[in-house]
Amino acid sequence: MAEDKQRTPAGTDAPATASTDRPTRRRAASAALSGKPEPASAVKAAKAVKANKRTKPAFSAAQDRQLRALLLDCRRLLSERGEANGPGIAQAIVGQIDGLADELRGRLFEHLAHDYSPDPKKVLAAALAYAQAPANSAHLIQLTQAAEPPRQELFRRINRAPGGTAALVRLRRALLERLRSKPALAGVEHDLLHLLSSWFNPGFLQMCKVDWSSPAQLLEQIIHHEAVHEVDGWDDLRRRLQPDRRCFAFFHPQLPDEPLIFVEVALVPELAGAIAPLIDKKSQPLAPDQFRVAVFYSISNCQPGLRGVSLGNFLIKRVAEQLKQELPQLKTFCTLSPILALGVWLHQLGSPAHDPPKPGSALAGLPAAAAERALNALAVLRAAAGDDLQALNHANTLSALPAAAHHALWRLAALYLVHRSAQPGGDPVARFHLDNGARLERLNAQANLSVKGLKQSAGLMVNYLYDLTRIETCHDRFVRGRVVHSRALSALL
Repeated sequence: MAEDKQRTPAGTDAPATASTDRPTRRRAASAALSGKPEPASAVKAAKAVKANKRTKPAFSAAQDRQLRALLLDCRRLLSERGEANGPGIAQAIVGQIDGLADELRGRLFEHLAHDYSPDPKKVLAAALAYAQAPANSAHLIQLTQAAEPPRQELFRRINRAPGGTAALVRLRRALLERLRSKPALAGVEHDLLHLLSSWFNPGFLQMCKVDWSSPAQLLEQIIHHEAVHEVDGWDDLRRRLQPDRRCFAFFHPQLPDEPLIFVEVALVPELAGAIAPLIDKKSQPLAPDQFRVAVFYSISNCQPGLRGVSLGNFLIKRVAEQLKQELPQLKTFCTLSPILALGVWLHQLGSPAHDPPKPGSALAGLPAAAAERALNALAVLRAAAGDDLQALNHANTLSALPAAAHHALWRLAALYLVHRSAQPGGDPVARFHLDNGARLERLNAQANLSVKGLKQSAGLMVNYLYDLTRIETCHDRFVRGRVVHSRALSALL
C-alpha cells in the first residue's frame, strides 16, 4: 500500500494537451513564416489537439477542485492513517460521490480504472513464484493479494460509512449506463459486482410480505417498479394484495426502506393459461379452499445497480417454501411467463416470401431434423399470415389463423424454448427459470393479448413448473445444456 500512496492520480497532473498544444502551434507558425511545409508528425499532432478539444468536455476550475478533493480523500482512505480515521473520510466520500455532476462521475470512473488497478509487475512476480512452488501457500496468498485491485479495498472502506452501501449501488448503476460506450471500465464494474454479490448474499436479506397495510411509501414503490404487468392505480394494487394474491419482497439492512426485488403470486384452482384473469382488478377474490396452485406471474427488480446479482432465484424458492408451510393445500408452484425474444427469433428465421429465407444463426443449437421442422413450420405460418409475420402482432390475425398455423406457431415456440434456451442469447426469462431449476411445462396460446404481449411472442406465454423435490436435478441438466420439459412440449417438437 505504500507504493500505492506514491502514485500520483492523473487528476492532479496538468491536462495532457497543455504540454503539446503550445509547441505544436509554435511549429505550425514557424513553418508558415519560413514557407516550409510542416512535418507530417506535427500536422498529425495538431489535428489530435483540435480533436481532443472538440471531444473532451470542458470543466470549470471549481469542478476540477471538486474532483481533486475527492481523489485525495480516496487516497487518504486507503492510507494507514485512513484506516484509523476511515469512517469520517468514507462518510465525506459518500457525500462527494453523490454530489458529482455526470461528467465528473465519468472522470472518477476513469481514475478508478487507471489508478486503482493491480501493479502488473507485482502480479507477474507473484504468479511466477506461485507457478514454481504451488505447494507453498504463502505464494498463493501473495498472488491473490497482488492481483486484487486496490479499488476493491477502497469500495470496502466506503461501504463501512452510513449510506455507503446505497452509494455504491447508485455508483454501479451510473457505471452500467456508461459501460457499452466505455468498455475500458469493465474492470471497475466487475469489482463492484463481485463485492455487491457478497454484501447482498441472500443470507443477509430479509423477505417480507407486502400487503395493503404496508407503508404507503413502500406501496408506491411497488407501483413504480412493477416491470412486467403495469399497475393501473391504487385499485389495481389493492386487488393484487387481496388474500388470493400475494406479494413478497427482499430487503437489505442497509436499505431498509427500499425493496430490492419483489414477486407477485396468484393463488388459483388450476394452472393459469392467461394473464388477464390474474390481473383483472374487478375480479372477485377466491376462497382459501379453492387454492391449489401458486402462480408466480411477475417479478421485478427495483435496484438497477444490482443487475447481475442473484436475487430473484432465491426469492422464488423462499416464497414457495413459505407458501407451502402456510397453505398445505397448495400442490403446484409454477409461473405464467412471457417469451420475451420469440418474436425477434421468428423474424430472424425468415424474411417476406419474395426474399429467400435467411435463418443464419437463428437455427444455432437446433439438431438438423429440428431445424428442418422449424423451417417447415415457418413456411406454414408465413403462408397463413399473408407472408407478413408482423401481422401476428394483431389479435384479429391470431384469432383468424387456421388450426395448422396455430400448431406451427406452437411448434416454433417449443423448438425455440427447448433448443435455444440453453444457448448464449437464448430467451432471458427462460434461462432465468430453467437455470433456477424449473421445468418447461406448458405453452399457452393467446395468453397475453396486450400490445406488448403480441409484439414479444404473438400472445404466447409459458408455464415453468417448480417441483421443489426436483429443482437441483433440473438445474444440473440445464447447466449441461439440456432443457427439462413436459411430455406436452415433447409432442410439439
